[in-house]
Amino acid sequence: MSNYKLNPGDAAPDIGLQTWPEGELKLSDYLGKWIILYFYPKDSTSGCTTESCEFRDALPDFSSADAAIVGVSRDSVKSHANFTEKQSLNFPLISDPDELLCKAFDVMQIKMNYGKEYLGVERSTFIINPEGDVAYAWRKVKVKEHVATVLETLKELQS
Repeated sequence: MSNYKLNPGDAAPDIGLQTWPEGELKLSDYLGKWIILYFYPKDSTSGCTTESCEFRDALPDFSSADAAIVGVSRDSVKSHANFTEKQSLNFPLISDPDELLCKAFDVMQIKMNYGKEYLGVERSTFIINPEGDVAYAWRKVKVKEHVATVLETLKELQS
């Protein structure tokens, strides 16, 4: 049993938030399509940049599997615009400064940095099926080989 409130089989929360570059986006905008929804701590940091660029590079593979990629962080739309331009990202980034989607997906967790506790985004990825339900969830994601694992799992779920 998971300690998280949101788990595979649950309906994905449908909260409309500002997105770069689309304006407002809700997960229900993707009904009928698979979604790879990944939460990351901060634009332009090393791990987040690596993860986002790996999703960028794998987008053709996800697209051919009828899946969209959407990133989420607490950064502003302006920060997302800069990050997207600098890294040539080819998918939308949701701006969640009030942590509405982060809290709905239960990714706000106690973290430690230099011996101090703080509440931050736990790197997490969710596969949402075409009906809008969470099909798979990764918590405490390690960036290395994660994108390949997500693609492999997506294909398994679709078969």
